[in-house]
Amino acid sequence: MSSRMHRVRRESMRVALLATAIVLAMYVAISAVVFVIVERNATGEVDARLNNVVAREQSGPFRFPAVGSFNELPGGQRFGAPILGWLSLPDGQTVMPATTTVSLPVAARSIAGPTTMSLGGTDVRLEGTALGQAYLVVGQSLDSVAVARSNVLRAELIVGPVLLLAVFLGALAIGRRVASPIERARQRQMEFTADASHELRTPLSVIEAQTTLALAQERDATWNHRAFQRIDHESKRIRHLVEDLLWLARFDATEAEPKAEHVDLGVLATQAADRFAGIAETRHLALHVHTDATPLAVHAPPEWLDRLLGVLLDNACKYAPEQGSVDVSVRAEGGRIRLSVDDSGPGIPAGERARIFDRFHRATDGAGGAGLGLAIADAVVRATGGRWEVGESAAGGAAMSVLWPRGLTGPREAAPLPTVSPSAN
Repeated sequence: MSSRMHRVRRESMRVALLATAIVLAMYVAISAVVFVIVERNATGEVDARLNNVVAREQSGPFRFPAVGSFNELPGGQRFGAPILGWLSLPDGQTVMPATTTVSLPVAARSIAGPTTMSLGGTDVRLEGTALGQAYLVVGQSLDSVAVARSNVLRAELIVGPVLLLAVFLGALAIGRRVASPIERARQRQMEFTADASHELRTPLSVIEAQTTLALAQERDATWNHRAFQRIDHESKRIRHLVEDLLWLARFDATEAEPKAEHVDLGVLATQAADRFAGIAETRHLALHVHTDATPLAVHAPPEWLDRLLGVLLDNACKYAPEQGSVDVSVRAEGGRIRLSVDDSGPGIPAGERARIFDRFHRATDGAGGAGLGLAIADAVVRATGGRWEVGESAAGGAAMSVLWPRGLTGPREAAPLPTVSPSAN
């Protein structure tokens, strides 16, 4: 197991346990409230029944045998616990109906208001009222309340573990899903920093070595000239790398993209090719641009598209051999626009095509840039809603194509472009 996955699982476990603990505390509190409410409602039903019996005995002729009645459903079906009754006479005697087999303690013979008391080992809810000179006490066992409490408690004990297990597994899965991209981003940031340090260390080492040798002893003019050429080359390499790093940092940190416009991609490609005409000429490359006669507009920030074209043309001119060719085309394909930059170089191996947009990754070991150019190009393509197609050109080299949804078109005009130095991959 990699250290990254171990860290993700550990943090996910902590989050899941914390979420489960919070849900457990909430569940216990809610369960206690539900338990109290159910008990109160069940006891309230018993009190209501006892009050109805007392009110009936007070309002009409005394019908003591009726005290032992049950609740009745339509059809005569009886349910519920029977009503118990005790009638305390003035001479101190207590009269009980046949349904009442438990004697009433002396302390309970003058109860006023609902009271719970244990009679014969059973909790009984009691209510009393005066009937002339006698005193009537009625009661009902709280077995129904106990059953209600038991049912609620049993349900809570069954639902609780299932709920907590579901919360734990759900939080664990969500935590891993959320933490994994964050950990990957952190890992990529660490790798990015390490790669940047490595890329900067090489030219700095060359510069340091040349300056150390130059200061160690007197050198002739020819040696000094070559040393300054090496220092100049490595300094420019550092400057290009720092510019690319700053561009990527600003791109990653930007919350809102620059103002997007409907840019004529054909005009933009022609102007970008003009900037690389000198480079193509020095390497005896045939640089051709093919665009449709009608405007082909892409809705995107012009400076981003120009940077993309600079990267693609720089790579094509760099990897195309002497007296090779670079072809740039912009054409419509239904409702989309295709930008293609093909070269006659060695091409990109099929196994490398999935990684060429990774930062600091280069498909070849030859001398070149730091591997940030295509990472910048990919950031632009993704941010502008484009899609890559990487393949092999007709000349056997690399074929780099981007497709965008076609934007609005208008009169063809030359778009003002920022001055951007070519970016190396």
